[in-house]
Amino acid sequence: MSNAIVVKNLRKVYKRHLREPGLSGILRSIFAREYVEVEALRGVSFEISSGEFVGYIGPNGAGKTTTMKILSGILYPTGGEVEVLGYFPPERKRDFLKRISFIMGQKTQLWWDLPAMDSFILLKKIYEIPDEEFRKEVDHLAELLNVVELLNVPLRKLSLGERMKMELIAGLLHNPEVIFLDEPTIGLDFMSQEKIHEFLKVYNEEKGKTIILTSHYVRDIEKLCKRIIFIHKGQIYFDGNKDTFIERFTKNRLVVVNFKDRIPESVHRFGKVLNIEDKEVRIEVSKDQLQSVLQGIIKSAEVEGIFVEELSLEDALKEVFEGIQNEKAQ
Repeated sequence: MSNAIVVKNLRKVYKRHLREPGLSGILRSIFAREYVEVEALRGVSFEISSGEFVGYIGPNGAGKTTTMKILSGILYPTGGEVEVLGYFPPERKRDFLKRISFIMGQKTQLWWDLPAMDSFILLKKIYEIPDEEFRKEVDHLAELLNVVELLNVPLRKLSLGERMKMELIAGLLHNPEVIFLDEPTIGLDFMSQEKIHEFLKVYNEEKGKTIILTSHYVRDIEKLCKRIIFIHKGQIYFDGNKDTFIERFTKNRLVVVNFKDRIPESVHRFGKVLNIEDKEVRIEVSKDQLQSVLQGIIKSAEVEGIFVEELSLEDALKEVFEGIQNEKAQ
């Protein structure tokens, strides 16, 4: 499978204006302005194959949005190589822009007082979409997102979830090959998030599009992405399978025990008891002590079943972020 995106040793340096408080600071900023260089990306490298759905995550200020803006051609890199669909994105060639889409949950490309369909017609002209293809895409996407009856309702009268669905249609009308999604479920309720997840999963599988997703909602990544790229301080901290990420960054395991007759009083000494329901106990256990704990449980009482489960992506991310916070504190 060919690569849709290739990034090699990508760097981005911003110049930030230094200003001291008070009148002297104002005068100095006018006549002797000082700058400090901030390195947002420090040698970032990765490749993404056509059809992959990748979660690009990290703490605030890690470089996620900067990367996405370079890949979509909004920003020019300071150094390194970047190629999307064979193009150098910052050149912003018309053919390149027709083959990508950047959909942001916090910004709209639709007219507030007009029905979404009116905005779609404008986008049709911008992207030079043939009439038949336009009607086919609108019908297909609106049906998938269950918003057929809302296409001619003014945008301001729609709920946040409904507006986000219209944003997705607007961003996908021209059938882009690479899609950059920045916080697509921000502010949405649980059910709206679920519907967006379902749509994106079906769309990726059905069309085979390359999708990069940034989100602070763990469920977005957990539901949609098999691969995770974690960026921290402008450098790649992890790039690989989601399950490998969980395995590497969780210190504990979840042990689920079904006791036959009774739960022994000593169960709390095996680890952190998370839940007791009837004769089932869920215990969080250190990986290093797992074998001895399993043996101890079996010896403590008669067991009908015992299972070991990985902790969740949320648990793994919590471990990573706690490590980052401790690093800052030192």
